[in-house]
Amino acid sequence: MTRLRERPLAEVRASRQAQRLELTRVSHWRRLLRARIDLIVASASVPDPLGAGASEVPASSAQRDLPQHPALVDAVRSATLAELDLLGDLFDLDRRLARYEATVVEALGGSTDEVIRRLTMNPAASLRAQPPYP
Repeated sequence: MTRLRERPLAEVRASRQAQRLELTRVSHWRRLLRARIDLIVASASVPDPLGAGASEVPASSAQRDLPQHPALVDAVRSATLAELDLLGDLFDLDRRLARYEATVVEALGGSTDEVIRRLTMNPAASLRAQPPYP
């Protein structure tokens, strides 16, 4: 890969934009994996019922808004034993995505630093490299 300092500013900015988009995508995938892990774990170990320690919560609010425990359990208990076996694979995928995310963050930091360096050296030239404002 060409060093950032050797690339035109417009290319550095385009690269930075692509890196930001990639970071958004990898973050979304990691959230999805963690949500899947959370649901599988929740299916295996459902938390205690809500409301037992709610003496400090106004009764009218608690009665109106607190879902029944069986409804909450049904909402999260969908994992099968086969899905429990997936946990190791899901954790591995998340670790790999975390490493990839760190690489993207590092590249984004380098691109950002280069844009800032150029802005401080020659602000007018940097602004001319921008596409016209719509």
